[in-house]
Amino acid sequence: MRMKFTLQHKDPASRARAGEIITDHGKILTPIFMPVGTAATVKGIFHRDVKNEAKAQIILANTYHLYLRPGMEILERAGGVHRFSTWDGPMLTDSGGFQVFSLADCRKLKEEGCHFRSHIDGSKHLFTPESVIDTERTIGADIMMAFDECPPGDAPHDYAAKSLALTERWLDRCFNRYHQTSPKYGHYQALFPIVQGCSYPDLRAHAAENVKQYDADGYAIGGLAVGEPTEVMYEMIEVVNAILPEDRPRYLMGVGTPVNILEAIERGVDMFDCVMPTRNGRNGQLFTAEGVINIRNKKWEDDFSPIDPDGTAFVDTLYSKAYLHHLAVCGEMLAAQIASLHNIAFYLRLVTMARQHILDGDFVPWKQEMVQKLTRRL
Repeated sequence: MRMKFTLQHKDPASRARAGEIITDHGKILTPIFMPVGTAATVKGIFHRDVKNEAKAQIILANTYHLYLRPGMEILERAGGVHRFSTWDGPMLTDSGGFQVFSLADCRKLKEEGCHFRSHIDGSKHLFTPESVIDTERTIGADIMMAFDECPPGDAPHDYAAKSLALTERWLDRCFNRYHQTSPKYGHYQALFPIVQGCSYPDLRAHAAENVKQYDADGYAIGGLAVGEPTEVMYEMIEVVNAILPEDRPRYLMGVGTPVNILEAIERGVDMFDCVMPTRNGRNGQLFTAEGVINIRNKKWEDDFSPIDPDGTAFVDTLYSKAYLHHLAVCGEMLAAQIASLHNIAFYLRLVTMARQHILDGDFVPWKQEMVQKLTRRL
């Protein structure tokens, strides 16, 4: 069946929304954060704990990385990414566009697509809108992203306009290929277009109007949190969400800090992903409802209180700050695992709390109080 989105409640004092997405692999309550599972795994965390401890409802995998390793032949023989990885919940794949433009060497951008060399072995490859759709069909995620160009955040207007025009031509080819092909593993796959346009309101508005023609199951906002001031990012979100259909989910790609997420929810965003919880966790940074902890700091050396007494994951109350500090300064793998699981669980708890306050009608005052706490350095 086609993916279904139900808008359940709108906050009376903002554009924040609570909704429900139904996919063939399960239900997703929005707003939602999607842990990043680049190579079909959330780094350092068992799927069991991603689901049962962090309460993740959907995870993200990366088309570029899975295309290079293990490759499409292995994934197809395995029966798709769900069976290959044993993750049985909903999954989203990005298009690989961001990785091609940020990781690959010697890339050459042409109308047909993007020629690039693998960051692994230097081998030559070509991504086209058609090949990316075929690749995502083979991976088998519930939600696929269209192939786009990711211009630099500080691109001048003329470059950004040309880039957007190319992205829109590629988008048309993506949807043509999408309608010419069928899912391989018996479940529905949605295709989201991506709104680009850098930090230019006119380009963002044009892009948002353009994507509506595809009557997509959902819409994504890309190319933000790439170095522009946060207020500019929020302005672009407002421009785009004023145009996108209200009855479809809106996905802000690659964002961000807990404060970024709350600000974007207030502006009508439903879905998020970011590597920050796991990447920062591996470096000893913990996000909590009372502020940010650098567990490597000496002040935690003899603090035997729980990592986070209000946390929802088992690691939060089982281990002490002193023990996690010890693991971190010793370079033990367990430190990264504990911190990553804590951070993922916190992000999921944050959006769950946001959803409840939207339903209760007091999201804005709660969000304002939370922003003050989340910016503290403990």
